[in-house]
Amino acid sequence: MQEKHYRSIVKAISWRTVGTIDTMVVSFFVTGNLVMAISIGSVEVLTKMALYYFHERAWNKTNFGRLKVVENDYQI
Repeated sequence: MQEKHYRSIVKAISWRTVGTIDTMVVSFFVTGNLVMAISIGSVEVLTKMALYYFHERAWNKTNFGRLKVVENDYQI
């Protein structure tokens, strides 16, 4: 089964939302600076969303870890 491109895009957006919030929280604890934390999160959200999309599409092209559905070639 293949996935449509928009599915990968929506998954990338939802995952990056979670990931970016995490990055901003960690950045704030490391730097102690809210503006810096938001800046770091803003930059990484764009780069990681693009990377995730291409990573997801590459995995969609391989059958690694997928089970092939075999249909019966006869009827009873």
